Formats: sequence, structure tokens, C-alpha cells
Amino acid sequence: MTQTQRNPGQWPDETRLAAWMQENVAGFQGPVALSKFEGGQSNPTFRVDAASGRYVLRRKPLGPVLPSAHAVDREFRVLEAMRKGGVPVADVHALCQDSNVIGSDFYVMDFVDGRVFWDPRLPDMSRDERAAVFASMNSTIAQIHSLDPDAIGLSDFGRKEDYLKRQIARWTRQYEAARTGPNPAMEGLMKWLPEHVPAEHPVRVVHGDYRLDNVLIHPAEPRIVAVLDWELSTLGNPIADFAYHMLSWHFSAALFRGMAGEDLAALGIPDERQYLEQYLASTGLDAPGDWEFYIILSMFRIASILQGIARRSQDGSAANADAAEIGAKAVPISELAWGLVRARND
Repeated sequence: MTQTQRNPGQWPDETRLAAWMQENVAGFQGPVALSKFEGGQSNPTFRVDAASGRYVLRRKPLGPVLPSAHAVDREFRVLEAMRKGGVPVADVHALCQDSNVIGSDFYVMDFVDGRVFWDPRLPDMSRDERAAVFASMNSTIAQIHSLDPDAIGLSDFGRKEDYLKRQIARWTRQYEAARTGPNPAMEGLMKWLPEHVPAEHPVRVVHGDYRLDNVLIHPAEPRIVAVLDWELSTLGNPIADFAYHMLSWHFSAALFRGMAGEDLAALGIPDERQYLEQYLASTGLDAPGDWEFYIILSMFRIASILQGIARRSQDGSAANADAAEIGAKAVPISELAWGLVRARND
């Protein structure tokens, strides 16, 4: 869904944007009309309707942002590489890092027609359609994790060593930079995680935020036509990336876009073990020795991300009006992760 009510703090200047696209996007013909995509808390995203067709613009938010966040230049680069590797993504046209155009970095890509679903239970689909969507999600992330970063021009897209340790350190820093109040569970996780890091898996490109609402489903068929929102992508441990994707199996619908407690077999959705085994068979990766560590790390990570949203809401720079409500979920998610840790010690 899109909305046309303008937020002067984030809405691009259409005249300057059209002039830039005329110079940088092949075949472009103006004028342009913008509408903002609803949902999401990261980079404000707009549909651009022009005489030459439909495009999508993703921009870095204005105002204070956390270190290393909202890197649209990296997102642009990985989209180019994924397209070459055969992963379903939108074609990108041009990147702008001149803040004089619309006030912050942005890039323009093709508009891909498709459906976005937020509820992983997919209540409007049949059992067979749900099964097909989950099979498509599984095979698509397996395809991403099967690519050799060197072969697609991403050998320098990130450091290749100690990914798990660096993730713990990064999200600890992000949380501390966005702290808005006490959270004993996060304090416990920041101490426990570095003490229980398992051996690394082979380095692959990791999406960083792969979940149902970050893929486009074909308008009429139960399959993925484009993977979205690559701003957190880097080189790293594919098992960690897959575990983050599988948080839907651990979160309830009320907590955060999950399906814990649902009758998955009746819905046509594979259970956690089945889904993991399918992925391992597709990628050829070894099964993790401590799968639960990856789930705990993933919960810690999303809690840190949500804490960043909470802080941006407090500072007035959040992309969406519901940022405070979304950000508040950092506390119960971190408590769920800490509960898993405590259960291991009982």
C-alpha cells in the first residue's frame, strides 16, 4: 500500500528528483508523481510514477541515524550482484550520493509488481499456496547462500572472519547507542553471547533481514518475484542469516509477525526442523551444532534493531508513525531470548 500525504521531513522534492533522473536513468521521461510505501521502519521508500513507467526510490532517512545503518549505497551494490547471480531482485538504475538533490543518499530501481504479506500464517491463502510460498522462501534464501561472493564481485563486501563475534559486538553497540531505559534481559544477553560463540560456517552473502514481508510474491502465483530491503546485507555466516529468518517459528502473532503456537501442519507450513533440513539439503551446509545459539543471537539482534526504532521515534526521525509501538517490542523479545538462556542453565 502507498500513501500520498506528505511528510516534509522525508518527502523528496519532485522537481529536483525528475531533473536528476533525466540525467541518470536511461529512458526516463518526466514529470514524476510520488507516493510513499507504508510499513517498514528503515529507509523511506517511494513509488515514482513517470511518463516512462514506474520506479521505486529508496532513500536514507534525514536526521540522526545510528552508525552504519541505512547504507543505501551498499544496498544498491548488492542488488546489482544478486541480479547477476540469478536471485530474484529488482533491476537498479542509478545511485545518488549528492545530498543537494533530495537531502540524503538514494537510489532508483524498477518497480516490480507483486504482493507483500505481513502475517506468516497467510490466512487468505489455501494450504497448498502456503506450502508453495514457504518452499519459495526457503529455496530463494538457499540460492542466496549458495553464491560465491568472489564470483559475483562481492569479495570485499565485508570482513570474512569472526562474523558471529562481530555481530554480537555490533548489535551491542547499536543497542547501547539507542538505549532509552533499563532492560536487564539485554544486559544478560550482552554478557552471555560472547561466551558461547560456536565455530563459523563458510562465508556467504547474508541478506540480514530476510522474512516474509521483505519479499514480493507474484500477483497471482505463490512464488517470490523479488527480494527486498538489502540494507543490512554483508558477508557472513549463512546459518545466522537463516536463523534470523526463522524467528517467525518462535514469535507469536501478537509479539512480532510470528506463528508460534499455530497448527503448522494444518496450515501447510513446515515445522522448524523440516524447514531447516530443507535448507541444509539445498545449500549443502553442515547442520549447526548449537542451533539454539543462533536463535538467541537472532532475537538479540532484532531487539537491538527495534530499540533503534524506539530511539528514532523518541528523537522524531522515525520513518513511520507506529515506530513507538514497534520499538517497544524490544523488551519482550529480549526477555524471550533471555528465557531460552536461563532454560539451558536449569
